[in-house]
Amino acid sequence: MASIQVITFLFIGIGLSFDSFAVSVSCGLVRKEIGFLQACTVAITMAFFQAMFPVVGWFIGSSVKDLIAAFDHWVAFGLLLIVGAKMIIEGFRTDSKLLGLDPFKPAVLIGLAVATSIDALVVGLSFGFLDTPILFPVLIIGGVTFIASMLGVLFGKNIPAKKRHQSIILGGIILIGIGIKILVEHLMV
Repeated sequence: MASIQVITFLFIGIGLSFDSFAVSVSCGLVRKEIGFLQACTVAITMAFFQAMFPVVGWFIGSSVKDLIAAFDHWVAFGLLLIVGAKMIIEGFRTDSKLLGLDPFKPAVLIGLAVATSIDALVVGLSFGFLDTPILFPVLIIGGVTFIASMLGVLFGKNIPAKKRHQSIILGGIILIGIGIKILVEHLMV
C-alpha cells in the first residue's frame, strides 16, 4: 500500500475523530471519577461506531446516498442537541452532585457515538464509489478515534472541580455546536 494512501487514511481518521474527542471530553467532565476501564468503554464505543459506519456506507453504495443524505444531519443534530441541552441544564444545578446525564448508560453512549459517526458513513460511501478496500482505512479510523477518545476523557476528567459546572455548560455548548456544524454543513451543500 502506498505511503500516500496511509497518510490519507490517517488524516481521514483524524478528521473523523474530532467530534468523538469533544464528546469524550464531555464524558470526562460529567464523571470525574472515571476509571481506566470506563474510559476504555467510552473510547471503544466511539471507535467501534466510527470504524463500522464506513463499512456500512461501503456496503450500501451509491444507490441510497441521496436517501441517507436527506435526514442524516437531522438525526445527528437532534441527538447532540438533546444531550448538549441536558448538560447545560445540569451545569446550572447548584447542588454538589450533578444528576441525570450518565454517559455510561448504553442508550446515551450509543446515541453519542452514532451522532458523531454519521460523517463516517458518507466516507464509507465514497470508499465504495472508488472501490477502495475497506479493512485498512477502518483499522486506522478506529485506532485514531480510540486514542482521541481516551485523550478526551482524560482531558475532561482533569479539569479542576471548581470549574466543573462551567466546564459542563461549555461541554454542552460544544455538543450543540457540533450538531449545528453538522446541520449547516449538510444544508449548505
